[in-house]
Amino acid sequence: MSNTVTDSKFLTGAARFVESRTGASAAVKEFGRKIFPAHWSFMLGEVALYSFIVLLLSGTFLTLWFKPAMGEMHYEGSFAPLRGVEMSEAYASTLNISFEIRGGLFLRQLHHWAALLFMAALSLHALRIFFTGAYRKPRELNWIVGVALIAMGMAAGFTGYSLPDDLLSGNGLRIIDGLLKSIPLVGTYVSFFLFGGEFPGTDIVSRLYTMHIMLVPAVLIALIGVHLMFVVIHKHTQWPGAGHTEKNVVGEPVLPTFAAKGGGFLFMIFSLLCLIAGLFTINPIWNYGPYDPSPVSAGTQPDWYIGWMDGFLRLMPGWLEFYIAGYPISFNIFSALLVAAVLFGAMIAWPFFEAWLTGDHRDHNILERPRNNPTRTAVGVAATVWYLVMWAAASGDLIAVFFHMSLNDVTYVLRTLFFLGPILGYIVTRRVCLGLQRKDRELVLHGIESGQIIRLPHGEYQERHIPVDPHARWKLTAFESPAPVPARANAKGVVPRSERVRAKFAQFFFENRVEPVTKDELDAAHHDHHGEVEGGHDAELAGAGHGELPKGH
Repeated sequence: MSNTVTDSKFLTGAARFVESRTGASAAVKEFGRKIFPAHWSFMLGEVALYSFIVLLLSGTFLTLWFKPAMGEMHYEGSFAPLRGVEMSEAYASTLNISFEIRGGLFLRQLHHWAALLFMAALSLHALRIFFTGAYRKPRELNWIVGVALIAMGMAAGFTGYSLPDDLLSGNGLRIIDGLLKSIPLVGTYVSFFLFGGEFPGTDIVSRLYTMHIMLVPAVLIALIGVHLMFVVIHKHTQWPGAGHTEKNVVGEPVLPTFAAKGGGFLFMIFSLLCLIAGLFTINPIWNYGPYDPSPVSAGTQPDWYIGWMDGFLRLMPGWLEFYIAGYPISFNIFSALLVAAVLFGAMIAWPFFEAWLTGDHRDHNILERPRNNPTRTAVGVAATVWYLVMWAAASGDLIAVFFHMSLNDVTYVLRTLFFLGPILGYIVTRRVCLGLQRKDRELVLHGIESGQIIRLPHGEYQERHIPVDPHARWKLTAFESPAPVPARANAKGVVPRSERVRAKFAQFFFENRVEPVTKDELDAAHHDHHGEVEGGHDAELAGAGHGELPKGH
């Protein structure tokens, strides 16, 4: 009993000490009252955050044993097949971590799998935000922060992937050297600056190590902090539903509910990564050997989040190299950097482009179902198909071997899909979205098919329809379908060229659309079906279906 009293006094005193010097209680109280919706799609961001925590913990362990040096030595470690082979200190220390440090191989693989999961969760989280319109005002800046997180995640993955100085990572660095040298006018100087001389130089591993453990993680931590800060400032988005408005958030408070669930989810992610790292080998550098500029391994693949740029290089024809004023322009290589710039630039510009297109500058806290914005969803699918074609091209040699095809034939097929794939993806997705919207209208107006056939007094046969539940009906009708805004004159009565361009884009985006069901349409449909359900065992369901539609409909 006395120990309990003593502990209570100690905790009270410590709390008062911290509060008197930091005033933390106000921040904890404010943050603890924040509401987060409970929906599985919002967990993707949590997976990325928890994977990053695992990355920091496992990476800290690896820094204690890794030697970021390219000095030559002869390996005398425990892995017999490489004993006596000349290699760099970086490669030798990676072998030592794998075979001589207790738990070293497990931590190496945990670090690599966590990096893959981090990038996968980030990418899926970005897709969820795009397809639901969560980037709209006031979250444009947070969307840009998310795009920067993906770019810095790629940088972190590449710099870490290249540290072991094995044959596979060395060939990846060779590709980067070629990309840098393909930059017109300054490419050679940039490559010399990075590698400390002609490739491969003797400094690249130590420079990448500095970037990997200091600069890139610092930027990532700062971006994650800013991202979470914006989430708190702007409140969380939520899916449409009864009681969900633009001015409230329906869900669970951070303390204690969400924090307890988040803590449990963290340990689940940690456990899953540990299980994968313990059972599945990844990046077995002992099979590749130390880096040597002369050989290139067949069937080597970069990590998936880098592979799309490698795939683009494989798709580009070699004859796209020419001279301007005596200077060589290696467009067949340099274009990979342009594609990356186009992709990330389009992602950054999209929220502002959409706001300019619609003229809608309101705050949006309610998400859109992807089907309810067919053109945006179609554009997103087209971009995803474009990305996946480049990603598949990075494995063109393996595809050719597996399917017993000519490598040239695989390349020609992928080149065709590079142009036609996004177009087909756009057309199919848009038609599917419009079809799903028409199906939603049918459900709201006429209900769900019951499979029960009745005969009316005048002899006609009809199928009973069960009215949609009011909560489900809200989800099916609570959306906006903006009409294309025509070109508007300025204060001088002149329609500027930019406004005419905007109007054409708006017409393309929003001309074909499905309007949500209005209250008048619903009342008329219920009146038509009144005799059908009257006196039947579905009468109660029919009565339940006469709730109010969301405001504005």
